[in-house]
Parts: sequence; C-alpha cells; structure tokens
Amino acid sequence: MDALNLLLNRHSCGRLTTPAPSGEVLDNILKAGLRAPDHGTLTPWQFILFEGEGRERLGNLLAEAARARGEDEEIIEKSRAAPLRAPLLVAVATRYQDHPKVPKLEQELSAGCALMAMQMAAQAQGFNGIWRSGWFIFDEQIKVGLGLAEGDQLVGFLYLGTPMLEARKLRELPINEFVRHF
Repeated sequence: MDALNLLLNRHSCGRLTTPAPSGEVLDNILKAGLRAPDHGTLTPWQFILFEGEGRERLGNLLAEAARARGEDEEIIEKSRAAPLRAPLLVAVATRYQDHPKVPKLEQELSAGCALMAMQMAAQAQGFNGIWRSGWFIFDEQIKVGLGLAEGDQLVGFLYLGTPMLEARKLRELPINEFVRHF
C-alpha cells in the first residue's frame, strides 16, 4: 500500500476476527512501533502481547479492577469480555526514564506514536485494529497486574486482527478549520 494513501485513509476498525497478525507480519508491526520518534534515544516504550489464553488473563485482570472500583456486575463482565473482541492485543506503556531534556510528556507522546505506527503497519499489511483506552489505562491495579514499574503509564491497548467489515468512506475534514498561520 502506498504510504501517502495509507496515511490519508487511516481508519480504526473495532470489528476484528481471526487470523491475527503473526510471524513476519507481527514482527513488522512491532518494528514499526520501535521506529517512533524518540528524543534522546530513550526507547521509552514497552509492548505487552495478549493472545489466546493471555486475552482471558487480561480480561480477568480488568474484571478484578472493575470490581475493586465498585462497578456493577454488568461493567465487570463487560470488562472481562473486552479483550476477547480481537484475536491479538498489544498494550503499549511508557517506560519513563529521568532525562534533563526529555520530559515525561514527550516520552508518553513517543509511546503513543509507537502505538499508531503499529496500527498503520497492521493496516499496510491487510490487517487492522483500534486503539482503546478508557479508565483501564489509569488504573493502578491493572498497571501492577501487568508488571509495570511505578510511574510507568499505559497509553492504550491496540486491538489487532482481520477486519470483518469493509472500510467506509471517511468524512473529509476541512483543513482550514484546523490550521491557522501565525
């Protein structure tokens, strides 16, 4: 797929099925994430993959966190089922490093760029996905359960798989509503 065409037609897909990216395709997706902008060459990201039973373990962790938050049974079960909506999930977290010239925000943005690069690489290879966040990424119990260090921050979960639906025509956004000259 032409790079400019890919960028201009980027879209998320939340309806995903098997197969999931694997082998060289998955390696390409992860390598794309490793090419994110990285001021100071800190590599401030980490990727955690969930497939097969790993998705169920993640669902249990999300359900436990929902229960600890006092959520009702419907939200607890919805949390448990969330990782089953795609055959592969990648949690992306910022792995902070103290640096006099690279603040935490910049490291977090770098991790976000890694996540988007992975979604774009998936789409370029015939797969797709959706970046999901919500309260999950801020929950300390989930962070601990995923083995993140204190101070690290989840930036999102990238759900990956084979799109179940054809992409619909994207709405055109008028450039002049988002750009101004100074």
